[in-house]
Amino acid sequence: MSFFTNNAGDRCPGRINGNPTNGLCERVCVQTQKVFDACIRQTQEDGVVLTLTDPVPENPAMPLTFVSARNTSTQGTVTNLQIDRLPDRQNFARVQATVTVPMQVVYTDANGVQGVANSSVSFDQDIIMYIPEPSIIPFEIVSIVSVVAPEGVYTDDMTFTLSCCATLIMKVVMTVDVLVPSYGYATIPPCQEYTQEVCSGFFDLPIFPQ
Repeated sequence: MSFFTNNAGDRCPGRINGNPTNGLCERVCVQTQKVFDACIRQTQEDGVVLTLTDPVPENPAMPLTFVSARNTSTQGTVTNLQIDRLPDRQNFARVQATVTVPMQVVYTDANGVQGVANSSVSFDQDIIMYIPEPSIIPFEIVSIVSVVAPEGVYTDDMTFTLSCCATLIMKVVMTVDVLVPSYGYATIPPCQEYTQEVCSGFFDLPIFPQ
């Protein structure tokens, strides 16, 4: 039996006595990423040390002056992941992980030349999240990140110590096939071309004053 011949679809809200209403309840199988749980952590981290690599232009004149720093990707790298299910809370677990965020640092060197370099900052997570039951398709722990550093101090050769504002969203996700009711295929309208109507305001004026 396939999902299309499964009569369970007749019970969706768009049917009355098995008949479709308002075009709803065509059975459509959609592959999507299901989010089982998510939580957000926002924090100010002081004393963060960033060691710069791959400076552009090369060989900047020391010392450097900090200008700004922010993440270069909204996807953090999750490592050192450990998941321990809680015996007293069904489907919940202690999730421990390290989230590493790629950063780009903007600075000026001793000659006043502005440059950029790469770095990264890591955050340790120790949280409780909903974890689905074991299945053939595995779940994943992913992290969405945003980190900015408004101020920093040059401390050593190609190293800054700074304060940063960090937002980390942890998610438990899985790629799944979901049956959804559908109105059918979308009708895509033609694009509206941009034109600068220089006379439109003038043509809107009355012929004679009111």
